[in-house]
Amino acid sequence: MYLPSISELDAAAAIVYSAMAPTPQLSWPLLDRALGAEAWVKHENHLPTGAFKARGGVVYLQRLLQRQPEVRGVIAVTRGNHGQSLAFAARRLGLRTSIVVPHGNSVEKNAAMRALGADLIEYGADFQESREHAQMLAQRDGLHMVPSCHDDLIAGVASGWCELFRAQPDLDLVLVPLGQGSGICAAVAARHALGLKTRIIGVVSSHAPAYQLSFRAGRAIEAPVDTWLADGVACRATWPGALPTILECVDDVLAVSDAEVAAAMRLYHSATHNLAEGAGAAALAAALQLKDDARLKGRRVGLTLSGANVDSSVFLRVLGGA
Repeated sequence: MYLPSISELDAAAAIVYSAMAPTPQLSWPLLDRALGAEAWVKHENHLPTGAFKARGGVVYLQRLLQRQPEVRGVIAVTRGNHGQSLAFAARRLGLRTSIVVPHGNSVEKNAAMRALGADLIEYGADFQESREHAQMLAQRDGLHMVPSCHDDLIAGVASGWCELFRAQPDLDLVLVPLGQGSGICAAVAARHALGLKTRIIGVVSSHAPAYQLSFRAGRAIEAPVDTWLADGVACRATWPGALPTILECVDDVLAVSDAEVAAAMRLYHSATHNLAEGAGAAALAAALQLKDDARLKGRRVGLTLSGANVDSSVFLRVLGGA
């Protein structure tokens, strides 16, 4: 379990800020009214790649080159935001990047990764099949395989949580979308380093419930994936490096349906005029689910709008009521 000191997190944040600026945390009156709580939105959708993972990529690759300067190419599996993060960081460092995505992945996320210089490879029906193919290519081609969750990725992502917790240290609760686990492990790391008592609740898609099932069972459980909207949390299996932290340090894991995510995307648009992808709106979807729950009602809650990278065609369906 990765629980670094605040000085370690600040050192990682310095790398992040060499590539991008901090993001704002804003309170929106219409969201407060909808939730019956004081909500602070962490706008990770304002980062250079439109998602929170941009923070982790720059830290991971810079530290990788410090440890292994001979590395010339990296490979990773992604549904989009992790891949954009690595392509963004690799371009700054002169590294070759190969990214494996499942068939049917977001058209616009794929285009963004290619525009950042990544060699995009489409393989497999889901994230797990793509991961296995990426591992084979890494061995075959001598590429460094970047994991989906790693201490350096967590340290970079934690810079955003430190920004939020320092700006709003009295939050009762934060809600965190849960894909492979770097976001929620970063929230735990920042809370621990700053000595806060804020509750942390993870949010999965009810159409990709592996982490919720694993949290309740206390062990890793795989589950099928059939979400059409929240692709950023569409994982069939948990990440072994993240699950122990989640089991020990997270208060609960909630599941939200595609319909609830779509409603949250519409609310973000009408209440804040910010664009949210499916996974990016998952925290708000869970907050709406909890609005009559004592854990949220009348309290101060932090929501991460973790990404804005939704295909235009999908967002038009959502706005139309799909």
